Amino acid sequence: MTNLRGLWQLTWLEVKIFLREPLGAIGTIVVPVLAFVLIGRVSAGRSVPPSFTLSGLFGAGGIPVLVSMLITIGAVLSLVTIISIYREGGILKRLRATPLRPYTILTAHVLVKLLLTALTMTLMVLAGRRYFAIGPEVPLFSFAVALMIATLSILSIGFIVASIVPTARFAQPIGALIFYPMIGLSGLFVPIASLPPALRVVARVLPLNYAASLLQGIWRGDSWSAHMGDVAALAVVFVVCVAISARVFRWE
Repeated sequence: MTNLRGLWQLTWLEVKIFLREPLGAIGTIVVPVLAFVLIGRVSAGRSVPPSFTLSGLFGAGGIPVLVSMLITIGAVLSLVTIISIYREGGILKRLRATPLRPYTILTAHVLVKLLLTALTMTLMVLAGRRYFAIGPEVPLFSFAVALMIATLSILSIGFIVASIVPTARFAQPIGALIFYPMIGLSGLFVPIASLPPALRVVARVLPLNYAASLLQGIWRGDSWSAHMGDVAALAVVFVVCVAISARVFRWE
């Protein structure tokens, strides 16, 4: 009970600390929503030729999925940066000396990122209703659950990056070099089947491939049973990355 109370108190504290930095809040919450609205305004009502290279992006759920993945990666980069800053400043070491257990401290950071992802996703849907046909046929609740699953899986990779990154100064650039190229191999821009053989192999082991497949499928109304392979792959990534980060994570 004490750990649960401490978890919520620490989570609330981290939320307040995050919101005290206006630029961080704007970049994490406002910018993705504006990008979604801007892309929606540009592409609204335009037909996409079958041969168009980015037809996957402008197909069913393509743009909402892309923006959702950008939201997730933004949350992961923020997590990597904050953990690095806390380690470099000795904050992690002091937190570990408190009665809170290590997993409670790390869970609080994950909860903050999940809450911010949910908030940004909600604002994106509300703002995008004007530019996309988001009707009752779109299972928004199921899409939100799918996004949380994808976010948890990708956040687990962020913990590994946060464990090995040398200083806070390099945290975000290194994280960006790792995560943003994954979007290009997720199948949103170019079908994975049309990639060169070597890149196809790489794409098949990247979690964003399965995250994009799951999010696109749920957005267009597919059943969960049709994407259990995607869910299983994301779960495997989560379990493996948590196990690795538990061994290599440095508190100081």
